[in-house]
Amino acid sequence: MSTRTFMLSAALLSLSGTLAGCVSSTPHWDATFGDSVRATTASQVIDPAAVRNPNPVAGIDGRAARATQARYEASFLNPGTAEQAMTTGSAK
Repeated sequence: MSTRTFMLSAALLSLSGTLAGCVSSTPHWDATFGDSVRATTASQVIDPAAVRNPNPVAGIDGRAARATQARYEASFLNPGTAEQAMTTGSAK
C-alpha cells in the first residue's frame, strides 16, 4: 500500500468519523418529547368530562363565601398577637 493511498484512506476514515457526530441519534427521544408532562397533567384531572356536566356545584352560598373572604382579608390587616411557644421552663 503506497503512502498516498494510506493517507487518503486515513483521511476518509477520519472524515467519516467526524461526520458521524452530525447524525441525529435521538429520534426516539424527539418522538416522545413532552409525554411525561402531558401524562402528569392528565393524572391530576379527576373528571375530564366535568365540563359537560350541567349540574351546579353543591357548596357554600354567595353570602357566606363573601363573608368568609372578607374575614380572611381582614385577618391580614389586624393579625393580633403571636401566641407564646410552649416551653419546659428551662428558658427562664
